Amino acid sequence: MNVSHPPAAAARPSGSDAFINAEGSAGLHDARLYLCTDARRSQGDFEQFVDAAFAGGVDIIQLRDKSIEAAEELELLAVLKEAAVRHGRLWAVNDRADIAVLSGAPVFHIGQKDLPLQAARTLLNGNAAIGLSSHSPGQVDAALAAAAGPAALDYFCVGPLWATPTKPGRAAVGLDLVTYAAAASAAQGQGQSDGGVPWFAIGGIDHGNVEQVVEAGASRIVVVRAITEADDPSAAAASLLDALDAARP
Repeated sequence: MNVSHPPAAAARPSGSDAFINAEGSAGLHDARLYLCTDARRSQGDFEQFVDAAFAGGVDIIQLRDKSIEAAEELELLAVLKEAAVRHGRLWAVNDRADIAVLSGAPVFHIGQKDLPLQAARTLLNGNAAIGLSSHSPGQVDAALAAAAGPAALDYFCVGPLWATPTKPGRAAVGLDLVTYAAAASAAQGQGQSDGGVPWFAIGGIDHGNVEQVVEAGASRIVVVRAITEADDPSAAAASLLDALDAARP
């Protein structure tokens, strides 16, 4: 895997090779389908679920569950890591840099009110790619600037596009922000062989609206219920990838 950054960030020692696992994973620039899941306590099938999701074509799986303690999270992340390595994919930790360091996560995600990017980069010591949530044009601009800055943000997410129970109280931003992010990212990425920092649309995306998301300008998506609530997670993932391909201009 080889993830390139804008020229301003190229000199930092925590470059793209820092988060390549020994087996080799698809890079962030190649990733199209990112899944967030909880610990699946009620189903009791976390190991089987993440394996099926990866088998269906999911590129990155993030464990995001505020209800579990650190010890349980580390145990589940060990399971997630094994599945990711087996399939040659990426896995992510949400919010907690200490858990990311202890688990050896290749990807770490933060929100606008979480650990600042530079602090996260320092704690992770360059051993993980870092992503950031964005909810407004100003935050998209800030993410693009951070990608080109010394802390070198590795990716960002745009949303939530639709209201979602996984983010209660968070207002939907709609598809206009996707269109804005696409234009702003394209402008920054002009002249770069990799097209600039990768970004993902997120929030209420499913098989019924993914075409709208692509038409608005996204080429990468984050989903939750579209796969976590599916009877067949592998088939659901494969179907979403097919929909992404079909909706491409």
